[in-house]
Amino acid sequence: MTATSARPGTTSARATRSAVAERRRPRLPFSLWHLLLTPLALVFAVPLVWLVLSSVMSNAEINRFPPALWPSGIDLGGYRYVLGNAMFPRWFVNSLIVSAVTVAANLVLGSLAGYAFARMRFAGSRVLMGLMLATMAVPFQLTMIPTFLVMKKLGLIDTLGALIVPSLVTPFAVFLLRQFFLSLPRELEEAAWIDGCSRLRVLWRIVLPLSRPALATVAVLTFLTTWNDLTWPLIAINHDTQYTLQLGLTTFQGQHHTQWAAVMAGNVITVLPVLLAFLGAQKTFIQSITSSGLKG
Repeated sequence: MTATSARPGTTSARATRSAVAERRRPRLPFSLWHLLLTPLALVFAVPLVWLVLSSVMSNAEINRFPPALWPSGIDLGGYRYVLGNAMFPRWFVNSLIVSAVTVAANLVLGSLAGYAFARMRFAGSRVLMGLMLATMAVPFQLTMIPTFLVMKKLGLIDTLGALIVPSLVTPFAVFLLRQFFLSLPRELEEAAWIDGCSRLRVLWRIVLPLSRPALATVAVLTFLTTWNDLTWPLIAINHDTQYTLQLGLTTFQGQHHTQWAAVMAGNVITVLPVLLAFLGAQKTFIQSITSSGLKG
C-alpha cells in the first residue's frame, strides 16, 4: 500500500523537476532550422546581389579580369542605354499583355476545369485527368514543332496571340485548383444547392472566395513562367515590334560586342515585377501548397 502510494508522488516530483529545468533552460529567439536556412538563403541571394551591383558598373569594369566584386562608382550608363532604347517600352508592354492575359485565362479556365474534376463525376473523368497530368511529363521540345504548325495554320505566328493561345490553360493550374477544391467541405455547396443556386453560381459565390490562396498561387506561378519565357517567343516571333522583354534583351548581345552593363540593367528591370509578385503572394503561396496536398 505504501509503495503504491509513493509512485504518484515520485512521478509528480520528477515532473516538477523537469518543468523547473525546462524553465531554466535558455530559449533561443529563433528556430534551430534558421542556422541552416540563413546561410542557404545568403548563397541563393548572391546572384541577385551580383546582378544589381553589375548593373551600376561600366562595361570596362564588368569585362575586367579578375572581375570586380564591388563597383568603384555608380555608373548608370547601362540604365540610360536600356531606357533610351525606343523599343524597350514596347517590349515591356508586350510582356505585360501576354502575362496578364495568360494569368486571367488560367484563373478562369483552370477554375472551371478544376471544379469539374473535383465535384462532377462523368464518364472517363479519371482517365481524362490522368492523361492531362501525363502531359506535364512531356518536355516542351517534343511539342514545339506541332505547336508552331498549329499556330501557323491559325495565322498567329509573329503576333502576341502565338504567345498567349498555347498557354491559355495549363495542366498544373487545373491540378492545383482541383486539389484545393477537394479540401473544401461539401456542406457549404450542398446548402447553396438547396437554396436553388446553380453550379456556376456556387463556384462564383462560395468556392472561389474560399480559394484565394490557390488562385494567388496559380496567378504567381503562371506570371513567372510567362514573363520569363524565352524559348517559345524566340521561335514564334520575328519582328522586333512583337518582342517580349526577354527576347528584346538578347538584342543587346552581339557576335563581336556585348553591352554587358545594358544587359545587367535590363535584367534588373525585368526581375523587379517578378520579385514584387512573389513577395506579395508569398503567404498565400505557402498556404495553398500546405492545404492542397502538395506537401513534401
